[in-house]
Amino acid sequence: MSAADTDGVSSADLDAMTAQLGRAPRGAREVSHRCPCGKPDVVQTAPKLPDGTPFPTLYYLTCPRLASRLGTLEAEGRMREMTDRLSDDPSLAERYRAAHEAYLAERDAIEPLGTRVTAGGMPDRVKCLHVHAAHALAAGPGVNPFGDEALDEVGQWWAAGPCV
Repeated sequence: MSAADTDGVSSADLDAMTAQLGRAPRGAREVSHRCPCGKPDVVQTAPKLPDGTPFPTLYYLTCPRLASRLGTLEAEGRMREMTDRLSDDPSLAERYRAAHEAYLAERDAIEPLGTRVTAGGMPDRVKCLHVHAAHALAAGPGVNPFGDEALDEVGQWWAAGPCV
């Protein structure tokens, strides 16, 4: 991976993310959040990968332990339950739409893709808790309601020590 592919990410962080993902991260711009253990757990990716491929997922989760716990929630049907709540709770739907708009604004400030597609099904459905948790960690509490919920539900994934 060339320096142009990784912008401001240190070699130590690239090594950690490569170990976490089992492959080199693509289009890494910066570490957007660190686990309490100090390792990166969310990387901000370029809106276009180094080969020019559009990549609308601005925040990418790298921690395998957190990814596993979120995968368990997905397998238990949590995404369907969250999506169903959007039609029943106008306030929740508005907060979720605001998360979508914030995501678009952040991504488009880096490089507009000319699409309103963000990630994770926003703003009409929930299809990837990994994306929502990554967004919630990067943006902070109160921005992505489903990311916040998923993180609350998985608890302290870091408590057993570093994932790699």
